[in-house]
Amino acid sequence: MPMRLCFASNNAHKLDEIRPLLPPGLELLSLADIGCHEELPETQDTLEGNARQKADYVRQHYGVACFADDTGLEVTALDGAPGVYSARYAGPQREAADNVAKLLRELAGRPDRTAQFRTVVALAQADGSTRTFAGAVAGSIAEAQRGTGGFGYDPVFVPAGGDGRTFAEMSGAEKNQISHRARAVAGLLAYLKAQ
Repeated sequence: MPMRLCFASNNAHKLDEIRPLLPPGLELLSLADIGCHEELPETQDTLEGNARQKADYVRQHYGVACFADDTGLEVTALDGAPGVYSARYAGPQREAADNVAKLLRELAGRPDRTAQFRTVVALAQADGSTRTFAGAVAGSIAEAQRGTGGFGYDPVFVPAGGDGRTFAEMSGAEKNQISHRARAVAGLLAYLKAQ
């Protein structure tokens, strides 16, 4: 397993969420750690495409093995929206509060509130190849925001099979046991361990 791996994200919340999932001896580098301060390209129309694009960009421009993720909230009643546009659902300002407010407005009065969070992680390896790993968690959208933890849509996402709490009402450790991102990262780590 490589000793150092860059996570191609400027999102501090994602870094904090992923660090506890990594085994001892694997050092996670941020974009800032490798001197990358520009906005990474994210112009594809699928989660897999965006994850690959970001990871490949970092490998090509900075020469380090890295992985990137893209995550989407897919709501059944909205035909899978916001999906790949989850971060900018309410506009290019990428404000989580605006995105959540828009989502709740769009779902007002709709009986079907089922949804899933889906993450694709792309690993850009030193040999030039790129592999992807996916994770998903089914659930539903709450009628109103609950909880102060997490980020993004966490205050309105209630994972299926749980006790009715939103991700934002869970501790980071609880969320990491079942989250979409944790499942995708588990696939990545299993692959790295087998190398």
